[in-house]
Amino acid sequence: MINFRNLPEEDEPEDFYYDERGRFVMTAHYLLKRGYCCGNGCRHCPYDYKMVPEPGRTKLLEKRKAEQQQDNYYDDPDHE
Repeated sequence: MINFRNLPEEDEPEDFYYDERGRFVMTAHYLLKRGYCCGNGCRHCPYDYKMVPEPGRTKLLEKRKAEQQQDNYYDDPDHE
């Protein structure tokens, strides 16, 4: 588990944000700098949740795919 109170000072603003519930969320930018999947199911995991045990990994990948499809629907210029 990451201790968010002790993040290095060199972390940049694009490394994390707080979501609508006040939860600390690491960005894909930060996770790529870290260099590996931690297996915690991070929201922006750029490693396709490689270290998340099944069935959690499959569920996270399905959720991400559904969210991307929804985003694409609303980004479609033909959608009114």
